[in-house]
Amino acid sequence: MYAIIEDGGRQYKVNEGDHLLVDLRDNPAGGNTIQFDKVLMIGDGAGSKIGTPHLGGASVSATVLEELRTDKVYGIKMRRRKGYRKKWGHRQDMLRVRIDKISG
Repeated sequence: MYAIIEDGGRQYKVNEGDHLLVDLRDNPAGGNTIQFDKVLMIGDGAGSKIGTPHLGGASVSATVLEELRTDKVYGIKMRRRKGYRKKWGHRQDMLRVRIDKISG
């Protein structure tokens, strides 16, 4: 059984036991579990369910394994013959999660 979820403007295809990198978020209860409620599809052969756009009552639960930062990505701006150069870098904070249960 697999599910297609939406998180942070991106869509992910997940199975139970998969590891996934998602954007860092605050856990208000301080717990280490996350619920993904924006489930677009649950696939299980002939018994697949497709939402319009989301499936009501479906959710995917995951356990937070670690917080990490991705590698640095550099950007550059330049205007030729003007002596203008600007360089910057960005490191995104991410969560590594393990998909525990797909319900719906």
